[in-house]
Formats: sequence, structure tokens, C-alpha cells
Amino acid sequence: VFDALNDTRNLQTAITAAKEAGGHCQTAISYTTSDVHTVDYFVALAKEMASFGADSICIKDMAGVLMPKTGFELVSRIKDAVDLPLEVHTHATSGIAEMTYLKVAEAGADIIDTAISSFAGGTSQPATESVAMALEELGFDTGLNMTKVAEVAEYFNPIRDRFRNEGLLNPKVKDVEPKTLIYQVPGGMLSNLLSQLTEQGLQDKYDEVLAEVPKVRADLGYPPLVTPLSQMVGTQALMNVISGERYKLIPNEIKDYVRGLYGRPPAPISDEIKQKIIGDETVVTVRPADLIAPQLPIFEEEIKEYAKSMEDVLMYAVFPQQAKDFLGRREDRFYDVPLQTVNVKIDY
Repeated sequence: VFDALNDTRNLQTAITAAKEAGGHCQTAISYTTSDVHTVDYFVALAKEMASFGADSICIKDMAGVLMPKTGFELVSRIKDAVDLPLEVHTHATSGIAEMTYLKVAEAGADIIDTAISSFAGGTSQPATESVAMALEELGFDTGLNMTKVAEVAEYFNPIRDRFRNEGLLNPKVKDVEPKTLIYQVPGGMLSNLLSQLTEQGLQDKYDEVLAEVPKVRADLGYPPLVTPLSQMVGTQALMNVISGERYKLIPNEIKDYVRGLYGRPPAPISDEIKQKIIGDETVVTVRPADLIAPQLPIFEEEIKEYAKSMEDVLMYAVFPQQAKDFLGRREDRFYDVPLQTVNVKIDY
């Protein structure tokens, strides 16, 4: 459970629901850097999450910008302050992830996230095999059978190669991009920006859009660039560059963010930026969800013609258009039956 803004008001209901259902509730800290996002800030956040009933905590470094020394201090401080398992998640985008993992392991991190070598590196995570062997050499017992891990890699290697050959895996996302440490752009966001620019034939604007991202982020109060804020900030940066004028085009999601409908920004947004984006509109200061009527009864009513279970309703809540299409055709006995072509030769 995480909130893109680290606004803990947005976590409480989800934590309570997960606990009441008997689940293990891990809360995630959306890690980023700014004058606001200090080690003290994150330690206080971890304490607050623990007080809400979190079963474990994850430091979610979606941009791959957690430096080794800072990681060591952050993990040490949180482990001293909170008696909960601590996980560290980062990406190899900037080229520092492996170094950071070794330092957070030394500091007492209980879990680190890696990816099988077939799909590791770049905007993904560091390779499981390499990190595990480095940790073993330092005296850590990972419990991994490296022969079995190698078999997993051998299974996925041809799949990776096929994706690469078919153009589904852009080689650029496997690059090491130290600029990430400047722009604070997560790997997934890099991939999306590149994809959007490529579709429009504007690949030459890539560096310009990247340089615009931290400017937009500063304007908006330094939100961590994690879903959905990463997509929102990236889209605004893209629009600023393509239109040739900053904030000439503004997505509705950015307007809602400035209105306070996503939660509390980490730092105040200047009156000048507010005026540009929402004019004289009033900003919401309460927990945004308090302004929303219960949605489940609405979803149940909207999909009652097709839904047969709560799972169907939840599918509709998350993917309304796709769910309605699927559930509406589910009774068709030929639905999803592969089309077969038969060649028939008729002799006259």
C-alpha cells in the first residue's frame, strides 16, 4: 500500500481493510530527493506507518536515485526507529543500484528486490544472480540455489531475445542513464516518455523533455515520481515542450492535483503556479476521499446486468471498459474460441 505523495491520510483506509481481511499489509515509502525529502522526513513517515498497523515497510525507490551512503543511513535509522521487516526496492537505471543494495544489506535491510538476469539492468532491477553472489561473498546467506536460478534465466533468455527482435523491448531502456540522478525520472517513466515521443516522431525532443521534468516537479511541490504522479508530471513536461509554452496545455489530472484532489503536496505550490493552472479555484485541504461517495454500490448498480460475483464488480471498478466488454460477451459460447481456417478443394 503506498501513496504517491506520502500523504498518510490516503493510506489509513487501505491498511485497515487489509488487516481486517487477515492480510499482511506492507506500506511503501515513495522515495525521492528534494529539500523536503530528508532522512528525518522518511524516518518520521515510517513511524507513522507503523502506528497505523503496517506489518512491514518498503522503501520504494522507483527512480533508482537512492545513493549508497544515504541508503545505509536511511535503513539504519528506520530499523532503529521501527521494529518491522524492511524492504528496499530500487532500479538499475542510474547505475548505482548494486552499490546501494550492498550498503543497505550491511545496514540491516531484510529484503531487496532484484530481477532475473534475462530482464535485469537498465530500467529494471539489478540481476538476482550477481547481487546474490556478491552478498554470499560478504557473508550473507540468501538461501538461493544458483543452479535453479540459472535454469530460470535459461528459460527466459529466448523470450527476451524474441521481445528484442520483435521490437517490443526497446534497447534504450536497458541503457545506464546517470542523468536519472539529475532528473529523478523512474525507469518506467523513461520508457513511457520514449514511447510517446517515438509514436509522434519526436525522439529528438527526448533530452529536452527530460530536462523539463524536474522543473515541472519543482513547480508542483516536489511530488515523488511514482504512479500516477510520474505519468502526470511526464505528460505535463511533454506538453510544455511540444506546445512551446509552459502550461499552455494542462491535463485535467494536473488540475485536480493542484486542486488537492490527490492529497497534500510535499511542499507548497506557489500562488503563481496555482493561478496558471486553476485560477482562483479553492484548494481542497481535507482528505480527498472524504469528498467521494461510497463507490462500490455505484459499480454494483452499473454492472448488475453482467456481474455474477464480487470479483466481476471489482474487475469493472478497475477496468470499466474492458470488463464490460468481457462480461457482456462471456455468455457467448463462441467467445474467445480461436478462429480456424480450413482449406477446401472442390473437384468439378
